[in-house]
Amino acid sequence: MNTTFRWYRLSLTGWLVVACFLTVNAQVSVEAQKRYKEAIRLIQTGSYDRAKNELNPIIQRTGPLAPYASYYVALADFRQKNFSQSRLMLKQLVTRFPNWQKIDDAQYLLAAVCMEMGEYEDGLAALKPIGTPALRTEGVKLEQNFMGRLTDLNRLKRINRDYPDDKPVALALIDLIQRTATDKDDLELSDRLTNQFGVPVSVAGRPVSPVSSGTTTSANRPTTRPNRAKGYYNVAVMFPFRLDEFDADKRGRSNQYAYDLYEGMKMARAKLQEEGITVNLFAYDVENDPNKTLELVNSPGFAQTDLIIGPLYVEPNRIASAFANQNNILLVNPIATGSELVASQPMSFLAQPSLNEQARRAAEQARSLIGGGARRVAIYFGTSRKDSLLAAAYQAELKQQNYQILDFKRLSGTAQAMAEAMRFDGKMTTVGSVSAVPTTPVPITVSHVFFASSNDDDGARMLDALSRRRVSAPLIATASAFDYYRNPMSTFTRWELYLLYPDYIDTMREPVMAFQEQYIAKRNTIPSVFAGEGYDMLLFFGRQMAKNGVPFRSRTALRTDPEGDYVLSGFDYTESNENQVVPIVKYEDGRFIKIN
Repeated sequence: MNTTFRWYRLSLTGWLVVACFLTVNAQVSVEAQKRYKEAIRLIQTGSYDRAKNELNPIIQRTGPLAPYASYYVALADFRQKNFSQSRLMLKQLVTRFPNWQKIDDAQYLLAAVCMEMGEYEDGLAALKPIGTPALRTEGVKLEQNFMGRLTDLNRLKRINRDYPDDKPVALALIDLIQRTATDKDDLELSDRLTNQFGVPVSVAGRPVSPVSSGTTTSANRPTTRPNRAKGYYNVAVMFPFRLDEFDADKRGRSNQYAYDLYEGMKMARAKLQEEGITVNLFAYDVENDPNKTLELVNSPGFAQTDLIIGPLYVEPNRIASAFANQNNILLVNPIATGSELVASQPMSFLAQPSLNEQARRAAEQARSLIGGGARRVAIYFGTSRKDSLLAAAYQAELKQQNYQILDFKRLSGTAQAMAEAMRFDGKMTTVGSVSAVPTTPVPITVSHVFFASSNDDDGARMLDALSRRRVSAPLIATASAFDYYRNPMSTFTRWELYLLYPDYIDTMREPVMAFQEQYIAKRNTIPSVFAGEGYDMLLFFGRQMAKNGVPFRSRTALRTDPEGDYVLSGFDYTESNENQVVPIVKYEDGRFIKIN
């Protein structure tokens, strides 16, 4: 919304107010009417100071025209860019005349003033009570303009948390993430918001540019599809490498995971070569430009691709998925956990288990714990969107199995705060003070507790909270709720604790130790979990292409041997294109042991 349009909208609002004046002019003196009409004429001609001089006496008399005069003074200040004075007058108007018949017009102008001042949160708060349909529509346009100006990603994420159902805010956040962010959690947030609100009309992004990797370059790629019987496969890695910002000495990059994934793939390529399977890696620096992505996948050389890993952005991923389906090319998403990405996409696979799959496996573990006992559960989750989604998926899974859900809510803060928020059997026992602690433990009849959190401080707090509430049932929690370096061993031994751990790596296994030694020798640094994931992905799908063809002829072989040479826990696609391997671990004999 440009300045001309905004002023037009506010002028139109003003003349609507003039029309309303006709309903009250019988109660106003002739002098006041004359002064008021003159002020309106002066505003129309741009004589704002003179108009305010005419209106101020009317405001002071507090008669029927006072709210109208206040509005026009605020409008005049707005036109003069005296935003602070305009906001002050509008605040007084809303406070003094909350039942004014044109209060929605004042709220709209107040929102515009706050937005102009960069106080977007106050602007959104001003728009919220507006009920007039036409003004609500204009309010959406106002938001679209100003939310698009925000470049502070953290601030826009906070606004989205405060207004989770606000579509213009969500679309602005999607657009900003897609244009500027490479952080894994931010991309997952963008993916979730896109599923809920759709894709912004204007999608910005840097052009996709291919960069060579390994011994083969895009210039000498084969022009005809290779003979797959010879084990010759082309793999396109479409990640946000951001080469124009690359600094070899900088390790703490927000997109470091992309480089770690790729380093793991290069090690897998060498392993596959030892097995007689030749893989050519082609790295493409892909941001979020749908047009460039479409140009890339439709280029003659790209048609020789056998496997696509990525892209990580929503629209490029959709374009690549459609291309993969049309050309019988495998596509693997390395970090996403949304089932919808592979629904009705026969050539697309999730390297990570989806949240639904994690919930299903956790429910299987719960059944093994209670046997034929009572099915009563309390489900809690942390503050991130991913936490609530996993908890909701778990709740849905247990409802299908006729569990009684005793409690379902978000928990945060101290252990004391968590304990006080818990409800069991619809009752609450006060905790935290000596006088409130029962002399006899209060039995809590719950078969188990489930807790999903991405905050590694929350796990220990949850255990403390359960102790305060005298709950002794097993706890199934996400591994991300614990800090394995800061939490003492007693954290994991004092409770019957089971951890949902998709990124579990058994460091005592020989293949893992060998991988770590090779990686350190090559990179002079300890491999991250992403390096292991990249290694496993290319190793698994490279072997499958060589043995099973593309598209896969049979699903029966689409799984890894539990005792195989993978770094993490492997893959299983025998039932669907989602990875069904979901490690659940328990702390035993000084280390975490996979129990499923």
